[in-house]
Order: sequence, then C-alpha cells, then structure tokens
Amino acid sequence: MANNQEHLRKPEWLKIKLNTNKEYNGLKKMMREKKLHTVCEEARCPNIHECWAVRKTATFMILGDICTRACRFCAVKTGLPTELDWQEPERVAESVETMGLKHTVITAVARDDLKDGGAAVFAETVRAIRRRNPFCTIEVLPSDMKGDDESIMTLMDAKPDIFNHNIETVRRLTKRVRAVATYDRSLSLLKRVKELSPKTPTKSSIMVGLGETKEEIIEAMDDLRAHDVDIITIGQYLQPTKKHLKVERYYHPDEFAELKAIALSKGFSHCEAGPLVRSSYHADEQVNAAAKDRQMQAEVQEV
Repeated sequence: MANNQEHLRKPEWLKIKLNTNKEYNGLKKMMREKKLHTVCEEARCPNIHECWAVRKTATFMILGDICTRACRFCAVKTGLPTELDWQEPERVAESVETMGLKHTVITAVARDDLKDGGAAVFAETVRAIRRRNPFCTIEVLPSDMKGDDESIMTLMDAKPDIFNHNIETVRRLTKRVRAVATYDRSLSLLKRVKELSPKTPTKSSIMVGLGETKEEIIEAMDDLRAHDVDIITIGQYLQPTKKHLKVERYYHPDEFAELKAIALSKGFSHCEAGPLVRSSYHADEQVNAAAKDRQMQAEVQEV
C-alpha cells in the first residue's frame, strides 16, 4: 500500500455513484423545513442515499449542529452551541413517522457546556419517537457525557433498543484523533451501560487508515469484548477537509473481510466491516430481535 500522503489516491472501491432521486431530495427538503440535522449530511456519509431512500433508516443529530469539541477526524462544526430546543424531540419523532423509518439512530454533537451532556434531550427524543412510532427501533449514539453516571442513567431510563458509543481509533492514536474523549472513559461508559441494562446490545466503531497496526486493531477488539460490547463496526477513515488528519493508507476490501472474521471469532454478535462502513451502516440489521420483541409485546397487550 502506498504511504506517500501527497500522492495517496482514493482507490476504485471507494468511489460511489450518488443517487439523488426525487425521494431523497424530498426528504432533504423536509429536514430543512423542520430545522433538523442529520449526521448523514453533516459528516458527509457516503451511504446517505442507500439508507434514506432504500433501507428506511436515518441518523438524526440533535442538540444543534455546533460541537464543543474539535476532533481531528470530524467534519461537524466546532464552536459555542446555541440554546437547547425542547421542541426538537417532537420534530424528530414527526420526521421519523413521515419518513416511515423502520430504524432510527439518534446522535448528537458533544455538549460539554451542559451539565448532563444533553442526556435529558436524548431521553425525551427516544420517548417522543416511541409515542408516534412504536415499532421503530431506536439506537442512541451519544458522546461520553464526560463519564457522568447520572447522565448515563438519565439516558438509559428511556430504554433505547441499542446503545452505541464509538472509541473511534486504537488506544495509541486516541489523543491525536479525538478531542477531550479518552479511550478508557469510552470503554468504561460502554461497560456501565451494560451494567444498567444487561439486555441492551452495546456497540462501538473503529476507523482504520490513521496509522494503526493490525495488532492494535485486534487489541481494541479485545478491549471492547472485555467491556461486554456486543457489536462492532469497522470502516475506512476518509479525510473530510484539508484541515483534518490525512489518510495514512487505504485498506483493501479483503482486509476488511479478514477483520470481520477476526471480530466474529472474538465473540461479537455482529460485525460490519468495509471501506464505506460507518457507525450506523446497516444498523437496522443489528436490532431485528428488539423489533420483534416490541411487536410481540404490543400484540399481547392488544389481546
């Protein structure tokens, strides 16, 4: 693999054809009308068209579009956030209903300016979606909320179907890649969630191509399993702008296939690994059991 950053060209398997069809454009217009943000757009996800128009999944980014952290891999704006919008949870729920989503992911910018890191708004968003869309499964993807236990409990009281928090990279590169967040605090957060809700699947994600070694990736897998994480996603890091960290190398699809096999052998219940895989990629496939359980409970109550 080439290591000369100045001449590192994007390989063919990373080139995708955008499908900006009428349905996709209509959904994008609706997002603007409801003053909502999606990480699909803000983080420039390459899978947005497939998820929105085909799979009926979407990742909403709540708590505004300005992050208090400046991670060196992320395209989301950094600065002083705006005031909280307590009408946002209901607008998200309305959009989930309008889009007919089968699965939705709720993530957010880091809000270190808030005592609870935004946990209360997260929880209300989950509840609002449930009221309007009882059969839609819900995944939450929060920041580490600085590891505050009360904030974690506030969020988990809303009973999301899956809890996702990304370690992003291997231990050695964490300080260079992430801002404020630490490797061990992220692991502790995932462990604490499992203690509070043993039946809730936990999930985390790693980007590759930042200079890590295969051994370090495997070590990260072992760390996640040691903290009872059930699901892992592994994707290629892509530099969003020239101001962000450069890609050290591109992994071949065969390498992702090997990493997936290793992850499954470690005991993860599910692994998505591939060049275009992102944290929420094919998230609907990872919570089918939760969807079936909720539908069965609803049918029992009707009887």
